[in-house]
Amino acid sequence: MKAMILAAGRGERMRPLTDTTPKPLLNVGGIPLIGHHLQRLQAAGFRDIVINHAWLGQQIEATLGTGRAYGVNIRYSAEKEGGLETAGGIATALPLLGCKPFLVINGDVLTDIDFAQALNIGERIQQTGKLAHLWLVDNPQHHPEGDFSLTQTGDVTEQQPYNPTLTFSGVGVYHPALFNNIQPHTRVKLAPLLRTAIQTDQVSGEYHAGYWLDVGTVERLNQANQWVIESGGE
Repeated sequence: MKAMILAAGRGERMRPLTDTTPKPLLNVGGIPLIGHHLQRLQAAGFRDIVINHAWLGQQIEATLGTGRAYGVNIRYSAEKEGGLETAGGIATALPLLGCKPFLVINGDVLTDIDFAQALNIGERIQQTGKLAHLWLVDNPQHHPEGDFSLTQTGDVTEQQPYNPTLTFSGVGVYHPALFNNIQPHTRVKLAPLLRTAIQTDQVSGEYHAGYWLDVGTVERLNQANQWVIESGGE
């Protein structure tokens, strides 16, 4: 299975840090934020990684190179200035990802989700005809309304009275067919695609009770550093 790390965001809320450094390269515990994903992916058995980029993307390529230092093989999907949003970025990178389900991780989160689970989930997606599997987490203070809920059978839903509402972690396994109707190099958000697939019961999910942090502000960058120092990132 291949994995993709989304790294094309501008990081507006992290300015001025991101004026000269792309957010995925900000230091967390002595290595770039994106390096924590690469380490965990390698430990989980992933070797082929795709990274998209837009803002200061050449810095990402220059820093990570082929991925040899992390024990993985990295290929890059460069986007136009401003990026293509999540679904647009994934659709553009499909030639690098292949025709089987793949794991996608937001480059600006820090989490101890076990990426090795994705290997079995990808097989299950192919067998069941699902289009996606999402990891959901407790709602953070900055997103108290959440995104989706889980049914007792493990499907993701927006319908009530399923409670509690949870937040999408930014980590999911997707079948390429989810992006069939998106033209490469066009700006398309992921949420509408997921909501359409949810309405036809094509999205499964699970609750992650472990560590997860959206590293979207300088304050949360400091929290990420503190967690890595205290836990060793484990």
